[in-house]
This record gives sequence, structure tokens and C-alpha cells, in this order.
Amino acid sequence: MIAGSLLHSLIQRCDMGQQGWTHWSCDINIVPDILDGVMNRAQKSGLAGIALVLAIGVSACHSGERAVAGVAATAVKAEQKAQARATERDSQRAQLAAIPLPTKSLYVDVHEPSAWTNPFISVGADMMSMRILMADANTSDIGQGTMLRPTSARRQEVQMRTSELASAVIAIPPSAWPYGRVIAVVEAQSDPKDRPKVRRNLEAAIQQLNDLGIVVQEWPSR
Repeated sequence: MIAGSLLHSLIQRCDMGQQGWTHWSCDINIVPDILDGVMNRAQKSGLAGIALVLAIGVSACHSGERAVAGVAATAVKAEQKAQARATERDSQRAQLAAIPLPTKSLYVDVHEPSAWTNPFISVGADMMSMRILMADANTSDIGQGTMLRPTSARRQEVQMRTSELASAVIAIPPSAWPYGRVIAVVEAQSDPKDRPKVRRNLEAAIQQLNDLGIVVQEWPSR
């Protein structure tokens, strides 16, 4: 009986004496078979049994301490990662601040992808493609768009994953943003069964672009 009383007292102290530690393993229901046997032996063997019961109770409390410490360490790491991501995003936004806000009148009447001169992203199930039209170094209108100065010669295609989008956008030169800070996005043609995945990727891309302070012009899939 003495061992049982001491064990119950210890359990109550573990549950009530520490802040936020009521979820520890100090509940007798967690190890019912073991504790029943220990308590029976403790009642028969006197002080030796009492010492064993106390040792088990203290061990359970220490396990709870380690569990709480582990949860706290995980939370600290998660917060540090979130702060690092926020710092990186702020740095990326600062780099894009050199690109002026979009002028909608410059692209409101553009309805064909081939006529869109700002960055254009096509999102697929596994990869996305970004088309960039570099500025013409020749400012003269003579021969522009002809075989002597084809527009295709200034067009670049970049294949990437969603995780690489921010870095790719940061690398676009300011001269490739004639409309201002706006990007067109469209779902790539794909197998109908891949449509949910494509849509998720497109929404993730839009979220990333918005986080960077970029206006997104979503085009209907063709």
C-alpha cells in the first residue's frame, strides 16, 4: 500500500507540478501490466520495492521532459526556416522592384500568345516552360521582324520546375519586361488525367509570382 500511495503521489506531481506537461507518460494506464506487477512486488519486498516504483515514476517523467524538449527544438527549427524563406522572398522582391508596375493599356488588346512580348509561362504536369523575348539591340524600325531581324532570334525558352520559378524570374533582364511587372501563364496541353496536377502546379506558380509582387495574367488553355 505504501508503494501504491507513493506511485500515485508521484504521478500527481508529474501531472500537476510542471507547466504544460500533463500529456507526459506519467499516466498509470500507459504501462498497466508492468506497474501492477511492480506494485505487488513492492508491497511484498518493502523498501526495495518502493525504490523500484519511484525509479519507474522518475524515468517516465524524464521521458516526458525529453519529449517536450524535442517538440520545442522542432518548433524552433521550423520558425528559423520560415524566417529564412521570408528574408529570401524580401530580397527577391527588392530585386524585382526595379521593374515598373504593369501598364495594362500596353497589353489589354493582346489576345495571341505569339503577340505577347512579356515573359510567358506554360505550366505542365511535371515541368513548366517560360518564354522570354529579349529586347532588340537595334532601335531602328528598319527591317524589324523580317528575315534580317527575325523576332525568333530574340526568343528564349527556359524549362524549369516549380521550385526553380522564383530564381528564373529574378534572372530575367529588365529590358524583357516591356509591359512592366506582369507575366502571362497558361495550362500546357496535356493528358486529361493529368489536368488536376497541372492545375495544382499552375496555382502554385501564380502564388509564387504574386508573392514576388508580380501581376499574373492567366490565359485560357488552348
